[in-house]
Amino acid sequence: MNDMETRVPMRVCSFVFTLSILAFAGGAFAIGQQQYVQTVAGKDSFPVVQNKQAASIYVDAGDWPGVIRATRDLQTDIARVTGCRPALFTESAGLKGPVVIIGTVGRSSLIRELVKNSKIEVRQIEGKWESFFLQTVSSPLPGVPNALVIAGSDKRGTIYGIYDLCEQIGVSPLHFWADSPVNRKDALFVTHGKFLQGPPSVKYRGIFLNDESPDLSGWVAHTFGTIPPQNDPPIPPNVANYNSRFYEKVFELILRMKGNYLWPAMWNNAFNEDDPENPRLADEYGIVMGSSHQEPMLRAQKEWDRRYQKKLGSWNYYKHPDVLKDFWREGIRRNRDYESIITIGLRGANDTPMIPGGTVPESIALLEEIVDTQRKMIAEEMNPDVTKVPQLWCLYKEVQEYYNAGLRVPDDVTLLWADDNWGNLRRLPTEAERKRSGGAGIYYHFDYVGGPRNYKWINTISIPTVWEQMKLAKEYGADRIWIVNVGHLKHVLLPMEFFLSFGFNTDRWTNSNIGDFTRLWAEREFGPRYAADIADIVNKYTKYNARRKPELLEPGTYSLIHYREAERIVEDFNAIVRKADEIYGKLAPEYRDAFYELVLFPAKACAQVNEMYVAAGKNVLYASQGRAATNDMADKVQELFDADARLMKHYNETFAGGKWNHFMDQVHIGYTIWQDPRQNIMPKVRRIEVPKAASMGVAIEGSASAWPGASENPELPALTASQRTYIDVFNRGQESFSYTAAPEQPWIVLSSTGGIVNKQERIWISVDHAGVPKGVQEGAIIVSRTGGERVRVKAISVQPSGMEPSAEFSYLDSGGYVSIEPEHFSRNTPAGGARWEKIDGYGRTLSAMTVLPPTAKSTAPPDDSPCLEYKMYLLSSGKATVHATFAPTLNFVPERSLRYGVSFDDEQPQIIDIVQRGFDARNGNREWEASVRNASRTIQSLHQLAGHGYHTLKIWMVDPGVVLQKIVVDLGGLKPSYLGPPESARASTTVELD
Repeated sequence: MNDMETRVPMRVCSFVFTLSILAFAGGAFAIGQQQYVQTVAGKDSFPVVQNKQAASIYVDAGDWPGVIRATRDLQTDIARVTGCRPALFTESAGLKGPVVIIGTVGRSSLIRELVKNSKIEVRQIEGKWESFFLQTVSSPLPGVPNALVIAGSDKRGTIYGIYDLCEQIGVSPLHFWADSPVNRKDALFVTHGKFLQGPPSVKYRGIFLNDESPDLSGWVAHTFGTIPPQNDPPIPPNVANYNSRFYEKVFELILRMKGNYLWPAMWNNAFNEDDPENPRLADEYGIVMGSSHQEPMLRAQKEWDRRYQKKLGSWNYYKHPDVLKDFWREGIRRNRDYESIITIGLRGANDTPMIPGGTVPESIALLEEIVDTQRKMIAEEMNPDVTKVPQLWCLYKEVQEYYNAGLRVPDDVTLLWADDNWGNLRRLPTEAERKRSGGAGIYYHFDYVGGPRNYKWINTISIPTVWEQMKLAKEYGADRIWIVNVGHLKHVLLPMEFFLSFGFNTDRWTNSNIGDFTRLWAEREFGPRYAADIADIVNKYTKYNARRKPELLEPGTYSLIHYREAERIVEDFNAIVRKADEIYGKLAPEYRDAFYELVLFPAKACAQVNEMYVAAGKNVLYASQGRAATNDMADKVQELFDADARLMKHYNETFAGGKWNHFMDQVHIGYTIWQDPRQNIMPKVRRIEVPKAASMGVAIEGSASAWPGASENPELPALTASQRTYIDVFNRGQESFSYTAAPEQPWIVLSSTGGIVNKQERIWISVDHAGVPKGVQEGAIIVSRTGGERVRVKAISVQPSGMEPSAEFSYLDSGGYVSIEPEHFSRNTPAGGARWEKIDGYGRTLSAMTVLPPTAKSTAPPDDSPCLEYKMYLLSSGKATVHATFAPTLNFVPERSLRYGVSFDDEQPQIIDIVQRGFDARNGNREWEASVRNASRTIQSLHQLAGHGYHTLKIWMVDPGVVLQKIVVDLGGLKPSYLGPPESARASTTVELD
């Protein structure tokens, strides 16, 4: 039966189904929006589906084709959720019963009639960009007792209104790309009232399909085939068929997420000529098309390569201006009837400068000529008033250098500023630049091919970091265009949705509620019962990946000997995998595919890779100590490497019936340079000959040495009230042995005093807090093999003495250092209209503190400077080094560094550069490379403390944009590690001032 009908009665459900008995009962809704869809009737609510009857749907035949197409999606979605397929009308005559009326202001005759008859008021959206409302209306037409009106200010406004309803009834934007099932319902009602959204905070919000090989291109070739080789246009063999059937899925995804803009895949493809339907359908759907930062005038680089690479080489205006002019003109003429943003300027092919060895003035002069040529062409082919044609100039890599050297484009061109490819904004508009009519935008990255190392495999994006950087962009006026490189797309669906939805409404998510986004996302996808746990898993695996991307892992990344860091990394990952496995087993079968690909698989895959690298590090350490377990650890590395291969194969070939084959083709193990190796390479392992006879070895926390054998005497890290440490008793032979462990002092508490060792045993050491004397106490543990080796291990207890009670929150000395999570301040003092605020979940450990608003004026502390105070009780005096760990934020305000202030007690604050003025974030800058590898910068300051006891550390704002992740005060006891020591013990309360 034809979906588009003109006069039929309200459709009755064509089939009846029984609701599944799920592990939960949940209802999807638009994340962060007011929920207006209910499953029970309320006062004057509108019945979308009631008593197995669906309300009819009306859309004007003269409305935008994209609106009509989205209306069909609504019709289908209602049927998927309820089993009742609504009738769809394009003529209003004879409408009866409840009706969903869909229309665009200025295009829909019925919307115009409802306005004329005072049934609805559209002034709130009329003439605005991409705005819409849903409103329940009583008696809008004869024979229609009530209606739900979805009215949009323009084509996309109406489409967003349609998809907003789709999401609220229970259809996720991820229904195709993540196999998200619907939670079926008997009835659907829209709450009485008017629900308004728009205009968007950011005008153009889009994605860039980049770095798409091997995963996305492999999947496209597997699913849609390859393009048959041809001569006109010239297309070589084995090109993945990124055709209109593929792009329809992408267009719909973007629109359901309230995006509107796309840079298409371009590594080996040409959007406009690979399938001529691509640009036409993009315009019909309502997608604004562009081309990447290096592809001007709507021409793909592959269009040039296919025609001219053999004859002329890569495109280069310096060498072939006339050929490029004709090439560009053809592109503009071909696409002039479609909604586009035109990239202007020119870089060399494949992200290279255009004049090899040329000077900056020469490059600037050439670019000025190019831009002038391009704009004349746009005026001739598209609109004589060139300022009416949206254009952008992407200041990427060396192009920003040209801008800094004085190159300018006309004010109506949007300046698209880029991050450093690792999520840190390089530059934001100045006050003068914010006055430009073309405005500014951001080109951001969730995926990158380049130094210091590619990251393409899996989601490593932490949403709080995206929020913080894009909030900066909005506050500094970069709000015309936001586009993000999503790589092969499927692995970053969650941060992509946040990026697009945040761009639609930047006021919705703040530093205090950013954690709600993932929880609401989990509730939409999987229902409320496990939403908090699922959000915790996703937040943690992305945090763990963001602090060190899997491609950057090495056997020695995390400390094997200090603070149990490497072991804690493995434990933390495995804990979320266990939780994910448990939830997976409790979910109804129809939810398991979505849960696997969105939650369980990435958590498990990353856990295995991290554990493999830790095992490789342990293997080398054990070999140096002569442990019999050395070869066991080598076997474990091999097992985990093989498990990774099996997991990738399962994802590609078995999971979801092989629907997503090739999406896990990406190499991700064994990097040694920026580029990925040809195939995964297992970390090197060592194997040793293990003698038959038993021989005892002892290793301790804090040392790579082993006893007997090491020249120095073994000494455990200092023990405080909140700490414990360990001794490993291990075998250097094949035969087992018995051992004893005995403390020399009664305040030393051991988890084991003896036993049998086959390979190795761990003894945990703590102190009896009631029995240990105050101050510094020395003791020892004697570890002996029966009839053999004997090792005496020194132990030290450090317990505060003479500590007076404090009304303020205080940290306790951890035996030569104090480790601080910045959110646990003793006092937070605002100043100058700004204050330090917590960003929940940000950074490498717990959270972070930043100054809000981010546009606060720079200051010179202590005057008018927001200040964080951390009171602590120290056991020693003298030299103290403060290690302050910050986000790898760049000096995004030109001619300004990024600074903070630090002081102890009443000393004058030291003003310290985190990032110096003129800092150049590029490959080859070792400081920048380290900051993105480590996802942080650690800055040191030196202080002299008079006397032990209470001291107060103060962190002052100097420049806004600083994000403080961790603080460690080193009094001589700090040991090297990646994340720093776990937080020190603390007591009492905090003081937060208004």
